[in-house]
Amino acid sequence: MERLIIYQMFPRIFSNSTQEPLPWGKLEENGSGKLNDLTPKALRSIKELGVNCIWLTGVIEHATKTDFTAYGIEKDNPNVVKGEAGSPYAIKDYYDIDPAIAVDVPNRMVEFEKCVKRIHKEGMKVIIDFVPNHTARVYHSDVAPSGVKDFGAEDDITMGFAHRNNYYYIPFQQFSPDFSLDAEGDAPYVEFPAKATGNDCFTAFCGRNDWYETVKLNYGHDYGDWSDHFDPVPDTWIKMLAILRFWASKGIDGFRCDMCFMVPLPFWHWAIPQVKKDYDGVVFIGEIYDVGQYRPFLDYGCFDYLYDKVNLYDTLVDIEIHNHSAARLTGAWQTVDGIGDSMLNFLENHDEVRFGSKAYSGNPAHVLPSLVVSSMMSRGPFMIYYGQELGESAKDNEGFAGDNDRSTIFDYWSYDTLRRWWNGGSPSLKNLSPQEKWLRGIYQKVLTLCNAEPALREGNFFDLMYVNLRHEGFNPHTNFAFLRYTEESVLLIIVNFDLQEADVDVVIPRLAFEMAGLQESDVLADDILCGRSAFLRLRPDKGVSVHLKPKDSVVLKIK
Repeated sequence: MERLIIYQMFPRIFSNSTQEPLPWGKLEENGSGKLNDLTPKALRSIKELGVNCIWLTGVIEHATKTDFTAYGIEKDNPNVVKGEAGSPYAIKDYYDIDPAIAVDVPNRMVEFEKCVKRIHKEGMKVIIDFVPNHTARVYHSDVAPSGVKDFGAEDDITMGFAHRNNYYYIPFQQFSPDFSLDAEGDAPYVEFPAKATGNDCFTAFCGRNDWYETVKLNYGHDYGDWSDHFDPVPDTWIKMLAILRFWASKGIDGFRCDMCFMVPLPFWHWAIPQVKKDYDGVVFIGEIYDVGQYRPFLDYGCFDYLYDKVNLYDTLVDIEIHNHSAARLTGAWQTVDGIGDSMLNFLENHDEVRFGSKAYSGNPAHVLPSLVVSSMMSRGPFMIYYGQELGESAKDNEGFAGDNDRSTIFDYWSYDTLRRWWNGGSPSLKNLSPQEKWLRGIYQKVLTLCNAEPALREGNFFDLMYVNLRHEGFNPHTNFAFLRYTEESVLLIIVNFDLQEADVDVVIPRLAFEMAGLQESDVLADDILCGRSAFLRLRPDKGVSVHLKPKDSVVLKIK
C-alpha cells in the first residue's frame, strides 16, 4: 500500500497572481486564488513532487469581512473577524464553500465537485478540514439540506450547559472582550448572552489572544462539574455526523480533523465507524498535541493517523535551533513505538513557522537532514505545505497575520515564490532561482523515494544510535543514523545536522546484520538521494565511513 504523501494547499493564496498585494488588502485589491485554477497541468506539477494526496485547506465557508450579500450570503460583523479574508477555522456554514475561491459564486459547490474529480483523474486523493470544536460567533447555513437546523437554533440560552444545547453560554452576561466591538463596520457586535470562546474560554471577557472569532461547541461534556452527558446522543453529535456524511458524499477521501482532542473521545468512537461503514476508505487524520492521548485516539477513537507535532516535529526544531542533540531522535521514535506508522510527520503547516524563516532555520537550503529524518523514519504519511518545496520563508507582513514567520491564513495575499512558479497558470521552473530549482528537486527526490523505494514504503526500521553513542568516529550530537530494510533491500541513512562537513564512521551491529539479512562484503553503495557512491567494507560491529557535507544526508543502498 502506498504511503500518503500530502500537499497542504490554501487555494485562496496558492494560485493568486496579484503582483503587489497590499497589507490588509480587500478582495477587490489583492484578489484570491480559485478552485478552478487547479487545472490538470497544475495538478500534474504537484504530483511530480511525489505527492499522492492534496489537502484543500480553508474551502468550507467561514466568516469574512468581504461582503457577499449579493449572492444571498449573510454579512459578517467585522469586529469578530480576524483579517480581511477571515479565519478558515471560523466556520459559518458547514454545508457551503468559501465564495472567495469560486469563479462563479452561485455555482461554488459545483466548482468544488469538479475540482475533486480533476484531482482524482490525476491519480491523487483529496482531504479537507473538518472543524468540530467551534464555529464562527454567528453561524447560519443558507444551503443546508431540508430539515437541518442551524447550530444553536433551539438552544436554551438561560443555561450555561444543557445536554441538548449546541453551545455553552454565560447566562445573563453580554459578550464583553477586552477590545472594542464597534471599531469597524456599520454596527457594533452584540452577543447576549455571551457564548464560550473556542479555545475553552468560559467567560464573557476573552482577550485578543483568545480565539475570539469562534465559539465552543457542546458535545455533552459539562465543564462546570466535569460530568459527561452522552446518553441520549447529544444533538451536536447528530449534526456533526450528518456534516461528515455530506462531505464524504462529495467524493473526498478523508478529513483532517481540527483540534480533535478538544472534542470528547466518545464522539469519535461513535461517529468515525459510521462514516467508514457508509464510505469505505475515507481516512481521518487528527490534529493532536498530547502524546498521552495518541493511543486512545487511534484505538478507541478510530483515527487512522495523528499529527506527531509535540514529539518528532518539536524534537527536530530543538535540534535545528536550540542545540539539542540528534541522539534525542531515538527517544522520539521510542515514544511512538508500535504506532509510528500512524503518525503524520511534517516540517511545516499553517500553524507552524516556515522552515526557512528567521524563527526556524533561517535558510530553506538547510532542510535536508530534517526532511530525510521526518519522511524516512517510518511508514506513515508525510506532508509538506504549499511553497515549502520552493523555500517560501514567510518574510511578508500581510496584514492581520503580521510578520510572524508564518504564511497568513487570515488575509488575501500572494507570495513571490509561488507566483513565479505559477507563471500565470502555466506552472514552470523557468522563473525560479538556482537555489529554488535545486530545493524543489530535493523535495521531489525525497518524496518520490518514499513510495518508489520498497524499504521506505514498507520496510522495517533499525536505529543505529545505541552502538554509536560512544563510537569515536561518530558524533551523536550532530549525526543520526538508521537502517530501513526489507528482505530484498537495505538502506543505510545518515544525516549531518551540523554546519560543518563531517567524516562519519557508523558501526552496524551484528544484530542489524541478522535482522536485515546483510552479509560481510565489500560493496560500492549508491546514494539514491543525491547520486553519489561510497565504498563500504561491511563487517558486523565495525564502522563504515561516509563523508557528509554541511546539512547533508545520504541514503545508501547496500543490498
